[in-house]
Amino acid sequence: MAEVLVLVEHADGEPKKVTGELLTLARSLGEPAAVFAGGAGTYAKAKAYLAEYGAAKVYVVESDDVADYVAAPVAEVLAKLVVDATPTAVLVAATSDSREVAARVAAKTDSGLIWDAVAVDADLTATQGVFGGSTIVHSKITKGTPVIVVRPNSTAPVAAPGSPAEVTVDIAISDAAKGAKIVDRVAEAKSGRPDLTEAQVVVSGGRGLGAAEHFALVEKLADTLGAAVGASRAATDAGWYPHQNQVGQTGKTVSPQLYIAVGISGAIQHRAGMQTSKTIVAINKDPEAPIFEFADYGLVGDLFNVVPQLTDEVEKRKG
Repeated sequence: MAEVLVLVEHADGEPKKVTGELLTLARSLGEPAAVFAGGAGTYAKAKAYLAEYGAAKVYVVESDDVADYVAAPVAEVLAKLVVDATPTAVLVAATSDSREVAARVAAKTDSGLIWDAVAVDADLTATQGVFGGSTIVHSKITKGTPVIVVRPNSTAPVAAPGSPAEVTVDIAISDAAKGAKIVDRVAEAKSGRPDLTEAQVVVSGGRGLGAAEHFALVEKLADTLGAAVGASRAATDAGWYPHQNQVGQTGKTVSPQLYIAVGISGAIQHRAGMQTSKTIVAINKDPEAPIFEFADYGLVGDLFNVVPQLTDEVEKRKG
């Protein structure tokens, strides 16, 4: 069975949930082979996770030449493996850094590139949502080794414990790949809430909140449910909530078990980032709001009355 290369998405060696998703997807396409590229000593943190999610092989590169520069060194590693291992496909997460890696690998190997896939069939036909998710298309690469960028939360990660073979990859990173150096790293302050892209429950606020201080209603409901907090583009553009919490086509993609939209109209831009949620609940005073067209449950009412009541009821039932 031909290998399917999966670029490991990690933070200083700690794998992110999307890595488990990609390995799960890769198992349906061929033999999953993880590619770990990080700084010296970081692979040890990822070893158990990669084994748990079914990597049959792990290609390991630990080098400061990889960790201290932006995208290009990782692309050189992956391109070398495409040539040496002749995989049937390469799967990469649709994150800011990995998107650039994918594009570079496709160019270096003269291969086709598919962007933002939400599913990949056994014959490597990819499903994509275009025009903000309003249209579904099916694409297949006909040249080179398919490089497929997959949106996070598109595949449910399923464990398949094993004992992967480990292969150390020796590669000299070119000077050309060291054009953009990382000079500083700042750890993001943690709120105590779940990570937005990995949360099982998400509560998002939009333009209907009217002001930044009213996001306290959303935060209180989220904390009661143990949820992450999201925001629409209108809310983040207005400065009411940080841009890293934006859900939508130009923000983050989420796919929780429960998504509660508070004061969000449901424009196509927002829908593209949350429409795969298992259950969608919408709270909006406008009965004609587009979000009611695809919500599983809709509450037409003043959010300033509805949300506090909902929060109180959740707290009572928890007690």
